[in-house]
Amino acid sequence: MKKKYLIITIICIIISIILGIIANDILVGGPILLTGLLCAYFASEGKRMNYILGLINYLLMGFVSFKNNLYGIFFFYTFVFSPLQINGFITWKKNLNAEKNVKVREFTLKNSIIITLSCIFGSLLLGYLLTFIPNQRLAFMDASSNCINLCGVMLMILRFKESWWLWLINNVIDLSIWMLTFINKGEGSTMMLLVSIGYLLINIYGIIKWNIEAKKNKCD
Repeated sequence: MKKKYLIITIICIIISIILGIIANDILVGGPILLTGLLCAYFASEGKRMNYILGLINYLLMGFVSFKNNLYGIFFFYTFVFSPLQINGFITWKKNLNAEKNVKVREFTLKNSIIITLSCIFGSLLLGYLLTFIPNQRLAFMDASSNCINLCGVMLMILRFKESWWLWLINNVIDLSIWMLTFINKGEGSTMMLLVSIGYLLINIYGIIKWNIEAKKNKCD
């Protein structure tokens, strides 16, 4: 298994360097792509390493978001998601199986209703508040991305497999945001768009992987 992780890491490093050079964004964009891909991959494998990579990734993405006047994303990435990575690293340590992978849980109907309503209400409220910030762009898309992402992060910390479905929805929103920012030639937008595409592929893998793990836990 360790050999598999090493191979994936080397592949991600090569991809990040090549795309960083192509996008002319090797110093910031390269590390964002690398930590983003590896964070999502190790999360899909149920490994705590994802939280260390996630901390670095969120701080870097917060920096790029600030440069592009996406203040909602900047605030959440820097002051909410980054500290949650530390919490997740500690919480997962207490819930590992014999293979050192996190034990996966499943939603109830009540969980689904609460999360859905929370995302909708939070997105509308935050989007409205962001419209008051000068130069804020794509306020409601910014808000929706952050609220869904926040729910996804919390559910991941709590080990719910449904977190991957939330991140899939969030990924579609992120793709739209960075596609529009890319079209408007925003700083660092090329690499952020590539990161979102990479997340989309790993999100699909994560959904499949965690569904398998959840079924295994039911049988144990």
